Amino acid sequence: MIDGTGKTDPSLRIRIVFGDDAMLGPGKADLLERIRDTGSISAAGRSMAMSYKRAWLLVEEMNAAFQAPLVESARGGAKGGGAYLTETGEAVLSHYRKLETIVAQAGAAQIEGLLSLRSDVSSRK
Repeated sequence: MIDGTGKTDPSLRIRIVFGDDAMLGPGKADLLERIRDTGSISAAGRSMAMSYKRAWLLVEEMNAAFQAPLVESARGGAKGGGAYLTETGEAVLSHYRKLETIVAQAGAAQIEGLLSLRSDVSSRK
C-alpha cells in the first residue's frame, strides 16, 4: 500500500506449506476470492494477469490438497459454464484471511521495529 507521502507500507504475505509440498498462499487465496466473486476460473485468472491454464492448474492443486474440492466448475455451452467455491473452499478462504489478520495484528509491533531500523532509500538518490 502507498501512504499519503508516497511511501510504500510493508505488506505481510503468509504461505502455509503442508508436509506433502502442497501450499496455500496469497496468490491462491486471491484466486479463490476472485473465482467466488466472478463465478469463473477464466475471469478470475484474467483479473490476475494469469492464463486460464495456470489458473486451472492452481485450482486442481488446491482441490487435490484438501479432503473435498475447493472449487467446482461446469463446462460452457448453451447455459454457459461457471465455477464456484464449495463449502470447503469458502471455509479454507475464510480461515486463511482470518489468519492473515491475526498474524498482522500480532506482528504489528515487530513490523514497526523493522521499519524503524530501515535506511531511508530516498536519501541515497
